[in-house]
Amino acid sequence: MDFEALKKYSALHPKPAGLTLQYGTAGFRSKAEQLDHVMFRMGLLAALRSRATGSTIGVMVTASHNPEEDNGVKLVDPLGEMLHPSWEEYATQLANAEEQDLQKTLTEICQKAAVNQQKDASVFIGRDTRPSSKKLSQAVIDGVSVLGGQYHDYGLVTTPQLHYVVCCQNTREQYGKPTLEGYYQKLSKAFMELIKKFTLPFFLCVKSPGSGEGQRHLKIDCANGIGALKLSEMQPYLPKEVLVHIYNDGTKEKLNHLCGADFVKVHQKPPKGLDMKPNERCCSFDGDADRIVYYYTDTAGHFHLIDGDKIATLISIFLKELLAKVGQTLKMAVIQTAYANGSSTRYLEETLQVPVHCVKTGVKHLHHKAQEFDVGVYFEANGHGTVLFSKAAENTIRQLAKDEKDDAKREAAKVLENLIDLINQTVGDAISDMLVIEAILSLKGLTVHQWDAFYTDFPNRLLKVQVADRQVIDTTDAERRAVTPPGLQEKIDALVKKYKFSRAFVRPSGTEDVVRIYAEADTQENADALAHEVSLAVYHLAGGRGAPPQPL
Repeated sequence: MDFEALKKYSALHPKPAGLTLQYGTAGFRSKAEQLDHVMFRMGLLAALRSRATGSTIGVMVTASHNPEEDNGVKLVDPLGEMLHPSWEEYATQLANAEEQDLQKTLTEICQKAAVNQQKDASVFIGRDTRPSSKKLSQAVIDGVSVLGGQYHDYGLVTTPQLHYVVCCQNTREQYGKPTLEGYYQKLSKAFMELIKKFTLPFFLCVKSPGSGEGQRHLKIDCANGIGALKLSEMQPYLPKEVLVHIYNDGTKEKLNHLCGADFVKVHQKPPKGLDMKPNERCCSFDGDADRIVYYYTDTAGHFHLIDGDKIATLISIFLKELLAKVGQTLKMAVIQTAYANGSSTRYLEETLQVPVHCVKTGVKHLHHKAQEFDVGVYFEANGHGTVLFSKAAENTIRQLAKDEKDDAKREAAKVLENLIDLINQTVGDAISDMLVIEAILSLKGLTVHQWDAFYTDFPNRLLKVQVADRQVIDTTDAERRAVTPPGLQEKIDALVKKYKFSRAFVRPSGTEDVVRIYAEADTQENADALAHEVSLAVYHLAGGRGAPPQPL
């Protein structure tokens, strides 16, 4: 390690005095102007992680659904998965080390993680469309370079695309070619194979839907982010009947401002800039295109949200039918978090007879649990999710698609094989998930209204309360019960008893000093009242800041 060069470069990316950040589920997130030193140091860490694993590591510069003024960074491990938890600690230590301790901290990480500094280091770098992202990704490059690492700068990419190319590189292209062209080719080929039996003209979306054709149209809100750019790039790879019409493409408005998947999910209303006609299918990506939610308005003008729970249900129905047809005893399960609507859990377990497992919030927990099954479907209610197939299940399916003598079984196996190729198994991917959903709706002949009618969500409300220190809240039972502060869970239990079909839980944010509150009940009025009462309990018992929460 060239400590002189390190000192020189580090001085170009100084740490603001007194700033402390935590590497959470989504990596680091903060105001963009506070992150230059973090980016440089994550470049250093990525080079060390690469040497420790003998693999290419990814660094993505994005703050996802956060406001445009924010930015962030997350590291991608060799198979496209989230950074290993032990290295999350190293990331936090390195980001918070004072200038004079940087060399010592790096040396300690190398010793603890047994990093061979003679090995080559390889890092793939991507960024979103935020004005600050280019400069911040240059700081990452400086960090990789000062430790003698090699890097490939992919420039503007969606977060899932970076996860994808990292996985392709480290599987020696078994997963695909580590290029954007490779990504577009793999997904479009699988999509076209899936829908080729669909005889009607297939429209993902058209410029001006004619009357009576609304069910075959999809309007896409791209949150004024990277998704618009990449969806446009993908268009030539899709069949000519598929006309992509993008809203909120980033040319006029700010990233994530009154639009995007998070806005639609939280506010339960359509995004700005998208003109909706009754029963027209619409969807929203988030700022880095790793989340997707669907929605529509009915003829009475009521807004209907189809979130990650209903996406998981649609995919599970389709997979269960196919697995039954191929006649294999492959174990399938759906993985949810406490945010999943209680009605979805009930439908999956009781009607579909599919096992459901609840884990702590955070993609890494869902992903990890899903790996325990032959087929693991996971979606957070916010629209982030994917499907994982075990190696054994994938091999079985591909073998059946090739060699099975029974026509019906072989055809079902071929559909499964194309689904495996269309799904981005590394991480939730709005583009990939959208194509999967559109293919399933087409093959099953379902309208958006029929999809929505699988079950009725219990009315719910998400709130957040600012607190002095989010760490005063500790939880158990997959975050469904609070252990501290004393008395809080007892208060929540008492409040829940006041309402029918109700439940509520609180959990600390992974990135900021706020406590998130979720409540469900038999009516929206009751869900709102319960959420408000729980937020007051949090405010009084967990050190709320500012004015007390006001009724909705």
